[in-house]
Amino acid sequence: MVYNIITAIVKLVEGTTLSLDSPQAGHNRANDMGTALEDYIKDLFSDSFGLSENERMDKWEEAFSYSGNNSNPPDLMLKGGDAIEVKKIETKGASLALNSSYPKHTLKSTNPLINTACREAEEWTEKDIIYAVGVVKNKSLKSLCMVYGRDYCASDEVYSKIRDRIRDSVISTPGIENEETKELGHINKVDPLGITYLRVRGMWGKENPMKEFRYIYTPVDDAKFNFMCIINDAKWESFTNNDELVKLTKTHDNLSIINVKIKNPDNPIKHYNAKLIKFHIV
Repeated sequence: MVYNIITAIVKLVEGTTLSLDSPQAGHNRANDMGTALEDYIKDLFSDSFGLSENERMDKWEEAFSYSGNNSNPPDLMLKGGDAIEVKKIETKGASLALNSSYPKHTLKSTNPLINTACREAEEWTEKDIIYAVGVVKNKSLKSLCMVYGRDYCASDEVYSKIRDRIRDSVISTPGIENEETKELGHINKVDPLGITYLRVRGMWGKENPMKEFRYIYTPVDDAKFNFMCIINDAKWESFTNNDELVKLTKTHDNLSIINVKIKNPDNPIKHYNAKLIKFHIV
């Protein structure tokens, strides 16, 4: 079976539940819902809804080479396919909190923020990355959008230049003792006793895709659920199963695939062709 973004969209349209069951472990409601959304995305991409727990785990292992944690990107990697970063927000206008991980055009195995398990999960050097952003309210999925980093984020050097410039300014500050770190800086012996340190951390944020792509997409206001996905034409043509989704548009009035032009994240004056996939439930 093919496991990719088309698989996930087909599963969603064919009648997947919108309910998110909170995990049993943990006491933080917001974190629980974030984990529940990630598990939901796993089920979408691996077609594992309605299975026993053992069968579900088997499907996840079949579809994914890596499942991450909150501290290191990405959240998921499809075997031989794309990486996935899952983000939960509570309103459709909320921004994404990326924390220390700057926006990713693609995911590279040389990225210092990924861990060894991710780097060695399979043979890879660079993967396209999908941002899967869900609006969650009262344990229910109200909106979901999926966009590729290539269509949503500038090239890595745009962000890394800013990060490196700030890091260099911290390191070059006279009279301070620096410690090697993956953060922007770690300054030791701040006080006369030499017992206080300062961690300098980046806290990246980004407008969510529903807001960023409002020039081509408007959700249905009174819908129970809205879905939006953008796939550039080059990526769309690389899939072998996109005919499954095209066929569904013939039988589902609320599903459409529209040819659009989107802005180049590195040069917004230039545009390129993409598919806008829209779906809603009333």
